[in-house]
Amino acid sequence: MNIETLREYCISKKDATESFPFGDDTLVFKTGGKIFALVNLDGDLSINLKCDPVLAIDLRERHSSVTPGYHMNKKHWNTVLLDGSVPDKDVISWIDHSYYLITGRK
Repeated sequence: MNIETLREYCISKKDATESFPFGDDTLVFKTGGKIFALVNLDGDLSINLKCDPVLAIDLRERHSSVTPGYHMNKKHWNTVLLDGSVPDKDVISWIDHSYYLITGRK
């Protein structure tokens, strides 16, 4: 997944906004004032996503490119390295899951 596709999908979510509150290298997507995705633009492309704690552990065990959330609560956030090892459809599903945890909407 590339940054353009990722950005277009995140911003398409209902009431989603984008900003750079942490500097030029971190694109943040929020809804209702709450973060549902953070994208690292410096170096290897990655995204931090909120995740159910049980599912977070499972995803980390199944995918080497999924790690505990960088600079986030490691129980509730995963960092996904977008190196092509995880199918785009799975990344989209995980974005939806993160958005749902924030809003209660699918």
